[in-house]
Order: sequence, then structure tokens, then C-alpha cells
Amino acid sequence: MDAARPLIAGNWKMNGLREGGVALAAALKERVVGGLACDVLVCPPFTLLHEVARVLRGSGIALGAQDCHEGEPGAHTGDIAAAMLKDTGCSFVIVGHSERRHGHGESDALVQRKAAAAHRAGLAAIVCVGETEAERDRGLAFDVIARQVERSLPEGAAAADTVIAYEPVWAIGTGKTAEAADIAAAHRQIHAVLATTGFSGPIRVLYGGSVKPDNAAAILKIPEVDGALVGGASLKADDFWAIVQSCP
Repeated sequence: MDAARPLIAGNWKMNGLREGGVALAAALKERVVGGLACDVLVCPPFTLLHEVARVLRGSGIALGAQDCHEGEPGAHTGDIAAAMLKDTGCSFVIVGHSERRHGHGESDALVQRKAAAAHRAGLAAIVCVGETEAERDRGLAFDVIARQVERSLPEGAAAADTVIAYEPVWAIGTGKTAEAADIAAAHRQIHAVLATTGFSGPIRVLYGGSVKPDNAAAILKIPEVDGALVGGASLKADDFWAIVQSCP
């Protein structure tokens, strides 16, 4: 994938049985006509990765996973190693999503180790950052974002193997979307942190948080936004493809 192009990534989360997942992947593949104007990625649950990889083969749509373990394959019951994801056909893996940070107590340090594991396996890591509503109300949004970027990216992270997704926690699955000025300001903050911490740019910064067909074009036109991480809307082929087609 080209780090200079927008990236639209669909996070299916804990959704999809085999029949429906295969049908959704096939419906997306059918919509690829004459190439893609932006990079497109889908991240199904672990149980669907093999089947979706088979369906998407040759489409130009990339495959990613939603998480990985920080270590190498071994005695870690219930976990998935990054190398196993690579072997299944993945080229990306999401790490540090707020539903992992807050639902499973994952720290910045653990997210950093997971991203490093992804890099060792030859996967690009999509590192998620974002503030809660309480942190935002206390005026701490930029401090939280800066800390997460600084502490969650592994040494040597670069545009070729790392993407950042800014997802304000209060906007995920709530129907709320940040205002354009707030999105732009948060993305500028992330780029400013990247510029001062030695990471090799230009690392793409996606926006996530109730991205839908009716707001995607406006979000993707914000100069600081390099794409979108899409949740619920990625479960409907028509909605997800409308967002893909919104790329400027």
C-alpha cells in the first residue's frame, strides 16, 4: 500500500459469522472496478480471516486483524501471534483500540510492544489513540493524545509500517462526531508530536468515530486527515463503499 494515499479501514469488531462475513467480503470485491482511488482495508474477527483472505485475493483490498499478542508464538492460551496473522494473509493489525485500552486495561507500554511485534512479523500497525469525554471536558485531550503517541509507537516506527488512528473515545459507536475544527486540531497535534519524537513521516493519521456515508466526505476533505477507521458502517457493503468513494 502507498503511504501517500488515503486509507479507508473497516473494523468489523466482534461481528460476523462465516456466511455473512464471506458475503460481505464478496460484495466489497464486486465493487472494485477499474482499481481503487485510495487504499482499502478490512479487519474481520480472527475466525473470519482465512475465509475473507480467500475471497478478497486479487481484489486490491487488504486484510487486517483487530489485535495481536506482544510476543512470539508459544504458550499464550487464547492469544494470536503477529506471525500467525501474517501467515493467514494479513498485512495490517489494529493495536491499542480504546475498546482494548479501556475494556482490557491495555497500557501504552503494552500497545507499543504489540506494535513492535507486528513490525517484526512484517505487518503494518494501526495504532489507535484518543481521549475520553471526561478527559476532554477537563481540557486534557491534547495531553492524552501526545502521551499515547509518544509512548505507544515503537522505536523505528515509520510511514511504511505504521498508521495512527485518532478516535475520540466519546465518538466511538455513539453517533457523535467531532467537529471539523476539533478533528483538524487533534490531527495537527499528532503530526506535531511525530515531528518532535524522531518517527519517520509522513505517517498517515486516520480519523475514527462514527464515520458514516453522510459525513465521510466532509471529514476526508479536512487537510490533516489521511483516511478513516470505520466501525459500524463497515458492516454494510453499500455504506462502507460509499465512504471509500468519498475519498478526495
